[in-house]
Parts: sequence; structure tokens; C-alpha cells
Amino acid sequence: MTDSFAHYASRINYRHKTKTMSIFSTPCCSPSTAFFSPFRASNSKPLRSSTLCLRSSTSSITSTSNCSLAFNIVKPKEKNVVFANMTSSVSSRTFLNAQNEQDVLSGIKKEVEAGTLPASVAAGMEEVYLNYKSAVIKSGDPKANEIVLSNMTALLDRIFLDVKEPFVFEAHHKAKREPFDYYMFGQNYIRPLVDFETSYVGNMPLFIQMEEQLKQGHNIILMSNHQSEADPAIIALLLEMRLPQIAENLIYVAGDRVITDPLCKPFSIGRNLICVYSKKHMLDNPELIDMKRKANTRSLKEMATLLRSGSQIIWIAPSGGRDRPVANSGEWAPAPFDSSSVDNMRRLVDHSGPPGHIYPLAILCHDIMPPPLKVEKEIGEKRIISYHGTGISTAPEISFSSITAACENPETAKDAYSKALYDSVTEQYEVLKSAIHGKKGLQASTPVVSLSQPWK
Repeated sequence: MTDSFAHYASRINYRHKTKTMSIFSTPCCSPSTAFFSPFRASNSKPLRSSTLCLRSSTSSITSTSNCSLAFNIVKPKEKNVVFANMTSSVSSRTFLNAQNEQDVLSGIKKEVEAGTLPASVAAGMEEVYLNYKSAVIKSGDPKANEIVLSNMTALLDRIFLDVKEPFVFEAHHKAKREPFDYYMFGQNYIRPLVDFETSYVGNMPLFIQMEEQLKQGHNIILMSNHQSEADPAIIALLLEMRLPQIAENLIYVAGDRVITDPLCKPFSIGRNLICVYSKKHMLDNPELIDMKRKANTRSLKEMATLLRSGSQIIWIAPSGGRDRPVANSGEWAPAPFDSSSVDNMRRLVDHSGPPGHIYPLAILCHDIMPPPLKVEKEIGEKRIISYHGTGISTAPEISFSSITAACENPETAKDAYSKALYDSVTEQYEVLKSAIHGKKGLQASTPVVSLSQPWK
């Protein structure tokens, strides 16, 4: 979900008891996209359905009036339909009343003609509808048409509501679960795109170990690659059957694009977020640079506060953005980690107070929603959607002291530790690639990565 998390604060002082930590950074030092969350008990049961009927809904979203950041500037085999706890108080909304594809497409046209829907947004809505339909039909689900209509009318309704009354994200946004459950909406929108028969989790016992550490008040850091806007849902979908608490309680450090792009916002509203301005787009408008840096400073303070409370699980992509095909070969591989990003996060965790654990994590899901081949400045990237197998894997935590014991200075230590994490992610990624793209399945397991399908 998003580009890099850049520490643009000139100096952040973080104190815990008698410890003082100073984080220095510049625009060239960007610690990635991160996912954080307070760990809490959950009585919700993991869903086994491939779809969610969202034909009913609630009253429109209202803007957040006390927002501290101005981010509004510019079992998978079972195919039964599951109904979310979402009651309807409005029955006249264009897309919720659609009974078929013709109603959906004519509804988009009608709102454009009425001047209530920008033509650019309308074009994106139609494109997503058609691409989503194609992907779900390819899944072979006998209820594909019903799934498409249910999920797409819900998405288009939420996009349209936000166009009328844009949702404004606070620096620390908590997932909006009622009266409309945006989290479950996002999960069930992506669910039909995942081929669970060819999806895998590497080293599930380590994820279970993380759950126990969170219960003890420890912080967990996942240093990961980043592949698509669907990453948050993929991680949660592959863990929800066995570890629903972790799946629901991740907090994402989200770049400004996924909280301003009309087609992304409904999914972002359903996640716990720390909202930041991406390094890659920091300089797009010179007049806004200072405001963006100050906003990121406040977001960094929010992150420090969360870590100080303990029991946080943080997902970070130290590459600063999504993976893309390697220029010469066209093959996908984890993008290189930024060592300063890794080191900034490591020091922040080390000085937070509660014990912290850093695990390397690999994710393979670019087939579901591949990003543009190049970084684009303008909002509104083309959305390609596919049905495909996915995978995540983690490896034992990597100790900074053990890796850097022989290093002569802080810079070489920083680089050595970042390389160790990246090498582990790459090794795990290759196993997932062999299992999914190489079609070796569980036989792709190695002594380092044991694959399983915990939803079975």
C-alpha cells in the first residue's frame, strides 16, 4: 500500500525514562512504507468466503474536522456469500441500486452528465469495474457475476460518496469499522482475486511466535519488500484464519497517494494508518515542501508514541516504494533496501522502551495488482487486476549486534545489517517464486523456508 515513509524532521528527540534518542534525517533518507498497530484481542472469526455482499450501506462519510495533517490537498474452497454487519439507511444511491452491469455503467455516465462525478474519476471507475470483472471470472467461481456486482457496487458507491464529501485522514488514522466496515469491505474485495490453492505462507510457526511476543508487550518489526496496493489485504488474508488479531491490527504508514487517490481511499479508510508524504513526491510542488516535512515530523512523533506503548507490529518496506521488474531481465525481485531507512527504524525501536524484534519478511503478490512500470507523478495510475496465487514468508529475527560485531564504524555496520535483512528477504522471495510461478507448490520448501497453507 503506498510509497516510502520519509523522516523529514530535522531533529526528533524521543525520551523514554532516562534515555534520549535523536533522529537526524534529510530528504535523501527515507525509511519506507510501514505498517503499525496496537495489538488487541479480537472475537471476530476469520472469514472462509470468497465474497461479501455489500449491496446495502450507510449514510455518507463526513470529513474529519479535527485533522492535524492536511493530506486532502490536492475457507477459500467454500464460496458461500457472507453478509457483513452493515445496515442501510439510504436507498436511493445510484450504484447500490444497480441490478446488473448495464445499470452500473449507465449510472457512471449519468453522474458525469449531472456534473456530480468528474470525468477522470468516472473513467477510472469504469476501468476498474471491467478489469475486476475479468479477473474474478477467470477464477472460475460459479458465483463470479454475483461477486463482481456485489463488491463493485459497494466500491463505486464509496468512491462516489468520497467525491461528494472527501474523507480527511488524521496523522494517526484508525480503521473505520462502523457503521460501514471498511476493513471487511477491503478484505472481501481482494479475496476473490487470490488463488488460495496456489498461495503459501513461509514459516508459519514464526508468525505464531510473533503473536506471543505481542501479547507480552513486545514490538515487532517486519522489514519487507513491497509489491502492490493489495499488499495489506494479501498479508491479512493469508494470516486471518490462524492469526486474525495480527491480520486486523496492523497499522500502515501510508503515503499521500493512497489517501488522496479516489480509487484507493475506500481501502485506505479500512486500515489503521500513520499518514505521511512520500519522499518520491516530496518535491512535486515546491510551495508545499515545508508543510509536508512538518507533517511528516508529526507523523514520526505518532509512531514513536505507538512504539513506546508496546505491542506494536510494524510492516516496513525500506526500499521506499513498490518493487518493479528488473530492467534487463524483466523478472520481478525485491527492490534494494535503503540502509538509512533500516537504521532509523532500528534505532527508534531500540530506544522505545519495550523489547523489539526485527524479522525479514518477503511478499509475492505483484500479479494481483502490478504497479506502473515507472513511478508516476500524477494521481490516477492504470489499475491492472488479475486472479493469481500469492505468498508471504518470514525468517528468524536478525540481531544487529551479531551481524555488526566485526564492523569498524557505524556506517559499515548500518550497511551490513541492511544487507543481511535484504538477503534474507530475497532468499525467501525466491522460494515463494518457485512455489507459485515455478508451480512447485509445497515442494519448493527448503531448510530455511517451510511452506504451508494455514487456511486448510
